[in-house]
Amino acid sequence: MQPKAYVPGVAVLLTALLAGCTGSDESNSPDGKPGASSTTAPAAPPGRYRTLPEPCGVVSKGALDALLPGIKQLTDEEQRETAYEGEATQTFDTDRRVGCRWKVESTAATDHLFLDFERVVSYDNAVSDDDKAAEVYAAKLEAADLPEPSTAESDGGDSKKDGKKADGEDGGGSGNEDETGAGASGDPKPSESATESASDPSSSPDSPGSSDSSGSPDSADPSASASGTPAALQPRALDDLSDEAFLNDELSTAQQRTVTVVFRTSNVIVTVEYAEQPTSVTEVPDSKEMQDRARNLAARLAESFNE
Repeated sequence: MQPKAYVPGVAVLLTALLAGCTGSDESNSPDGKPGASSTTAPAAPPGRYRTLPEPCGVVSKGALDALLPGIKQLTDEEQRETAYEGEATQTFDTDRRVGCRWKVESTAATDHLFLDFERVVSYDNAVSDDDKAAEVYAAKLEAADLPEPSTAESDGGDSKKDGKKADGEDGGGSGNEDETGAGASGDPKPSESATESASDPSSSPDSPGSSDSSGSPDSADPSASASGTPAALQPRALDDLSDEAFLNDELSTAQQRTVTVVFRTSNVIVTVEYAEQPTSVTEVPDSKEMQDRARNLAARLAESFNE
């Protein structure tokens, strides 16, 4: 009869052990609740681009000739080649950011060109590289402080698009060439309106020929802003360039005009900065001509990412 006295004790011990195992399972779950799953959410997809182009080699010589007229005036062949090469900007990680700048003087002006490529990487598994790049672009757009588009500017933009479509249909040319103004070689081509402005200086709203006797640009044009830029050419968002883009146009008191085009393609943000400082203080760089050149180059760079 004595062994039967130990049976209840064994049962109590087994019950305690089972209760301990159950408590251990609950405490090891992610949120401390029974049956909670330990699986994690999938990471956001990476950006499309893992590398960046060589910045000093993405612009053709023909494009540089148009953007920097002083190159053709260099008689020394070695100096000319050095001018074409440009100068790479110093960066700590060429997989994340690269840039190049050119500066060439001519008899009429000093021209500057600067390119910057930034590949954005998100270190948050819940945020994709593209979304992070969109945040960085939005910050740049906010910092540019673009003016609100007017009705006239909106109408002008629609008319320009319709004109481009008509040109493509009537001329039978390729859509890419019409959109970017660049041929197969990537050399920017001036638009028809830019060619007309170049042949008739008085036809350009902000050309030197439109200045009054005091040298103030666009004094007779009520649509021109205080910066000397016509209303239709004011800083604005561009809806025909890559994923999203904007253009800024600034004229300094020293008559240096700087046109900046920033666009985002997936997780890469590209900045094109084109500036001109005339030799004569009475001259004003043509806003439309400079904007056309900067936009054509930006369009060609955007296309190169898809090749």
